[in-house]
Amino acid sequence: IRPEHVERVKVMTVSEMKLELKTDLYFCIFLIIYMTIVAENVVLIGLVYCEKTLHEPMYFLLCNLAVNGLYGSTALLPAVLSNLLSHSYEISLLFCQTQIYAVHTYAIIEFTILAAMSYDRYVAVCYPLLYHSIMSQRVVKIVAFTWLYPMLAFVIVLIFTIRLRFCGRTIDKVYCMNYSLVKLACTDTSIVNIVGLLSVVLYTLPQIIMICFSYAHILRICVLSFSKSKLKALRTCTPHLLAITNYSIGCFFEIAQSRFNISHLPYQSKLFLSLYFLIFPPILNPVIYVTNNVAKRAVGKVHSKCVLHEYPLAVNRTTGSIILSQDMMAIYCKRH
Repeated sequence: IRPEHVERVKVMTVSEMKLELKTDLYFCIFLIIYMTIVAENVVLIGLVYCEKTLHEPMYFLLCNLAVNGLYGSTALLPAVLSNLLSHSYEISLLFCQTQIYAVHTYAIIEFTILAAMSYDRYVAVCYPLLYHSIMSQRVVKIVAFTWLYPMLAFVIVLIFTIRLRFCGRTIDKVYCMNYSLVKLACTDTSIVNIVGLLSVVLYTLPQIIMICFSYAHILRICVLSFSKSKLKALRTCTPHLLAITNYSIGCFFEIAQSRFNISHLPYQSKLFLSLYFLIFPPILNPVIYVTNNVAKRAVGKVHSKCVLHEYPLAVNRTTGSIILSQDMMAIYCKRH
């Protein structure tokens, strides 16, 4: 089959027969999930926007995490709902490639924002009194990088995929992924596979290094300080660690499903594995951060003000910057 004759790509031919028996049920479930994601993330963004005490770098990053959750879920769920409603499981090749771009950039942006948030926690725990002066100067650049880098970098991989000739027409998923589409090519894909593997390293290794670096220093501070400060520091990092764990589980499910033979698993299990990283992070992240951070924000404000009033700080007369000694840091960690 010549590539110009392959204009449409069929999605989930095996699960298509199973979905026909419960189409209404699946449609209602996916609709409720999408409405929940939109409602939770919009409320979170609105809460941070309206509450002036939340106008800080950490919550600015959290808003971007919510926006990316909306971006990723919108790349998936409306198309799934449309297919279920129309009882058609065919999408154009162009739409498939567009969805590939949206889903993959969502995944890279999510991991990059989580890495940026780990740096934010590193500064907050290791340099608590200098946190605002450091992060306020860098947060806009960090956010711009977390969006521009993935969106521009993945274009390179997508170009290699677009240049392929496709003979197959069936993707065994409810949405398009780059590796699934590459497997349908009737031309040599060795170069594309190498580029894909290199891209995985380039798109994930810097973030992993940043997360490990940040938490290595956070743990060092906790070990060197008193027991109460350990609990305090780890408590401020708990929501971020939960978000990373949740997203990592989803990525593991996606990689395992793409690289290993799971044909023996029930259809519902395969559907759960394939949709986890696109659905559960956008649903759970707002819940995690609202219950752990936003609700306790007022208490944190009081503590930070007490520190500044209770302990006089030395000031560099030339630069006007705060000089924080090791003794002051020890007192701060002991009491907070």
